[in-house]
Amino acid sequence: MTKPIPTEQSIRVEHLVKEFGQGENLLRVIDGASFSVAKGELVALIAPSGAGKTTLLMMIGCVEEPTSGKIYLGSEKVYDNKWLTSETRKIRREKIGFIFQAHYLIPFLTVLENVTLLPQTNGISKAQADEKAMELLEYFDIGEKANAMPSELSGGQNQRVAIARALANSPEIILADEPTAALDLSRSVDVVKMLKKIAVDQNVAVIMVTHDDAMLPLCDRILKIENKKVISLTTKEVSHV
Repeated sequence: MTKPIPTEQSIRVEHLVKEFGQGENLLRVIDGASFSVAKGELVALIAPSGAGKTTLLMMIGCVEEPTSGKIYLGSEKVYDNKWLTSETRKIRREKIGFIFQAHYLIPFLTVLENVTLLPQTNGISKAQADEKAMELLEYFDIGEKANAMPSELSGGQNQRVAIARALANSPEIILADEPTAALDLSRSVDVVKMLKKIAVDQNVAVIMVTHDDAMLPLCDRILKIENKKVISLTTKEVSHV
């Protein structure tokens, strides 16, 4: 029986490898990445364009299959040189919240309906889903926009709705891929501070891919893809990144 990892660790990756192609066209993007992220931690993931940030995020999120290695989410080992479950979609629905650069809200649904869609798909009653959604929208100071359409909101407000949607199923992990890329500096700072507050208040692990060095001091730690490995830096080392 697999020994569970400490409960304070929400993500653990061991010797993760990702290759694309084969033969002469083989490209190894990630080569033996090992790291962990604790509950309550906001970690930035940085690297030059094309170095595999999104690929690494999607492997942790059980979207992209690694070539080899191990992935633990909470106390569950989900990958050990192969997926250990055929229910990767269920893991994504129940354990992970995704936030992207674009908010991807459904334009013909209200703000409230966008946030409640996934919980109701997972069998939560409409009343329970509505209650949880309103709590989240109030938490993000947009409760008054619950019945508005996404087109009636600003970019920053839509991103808040997207974050609320990511939290609607009370995930253990939040994976954010360039969530501030479309926002100005002030709104970007607001979003990152919000992610840190979520990490602490909800006791979840948050990994945020970013190109914006100004966001790094707001994070607890930095993971950097360097020479296809992943190294961990403190925010005090930002100037050397």
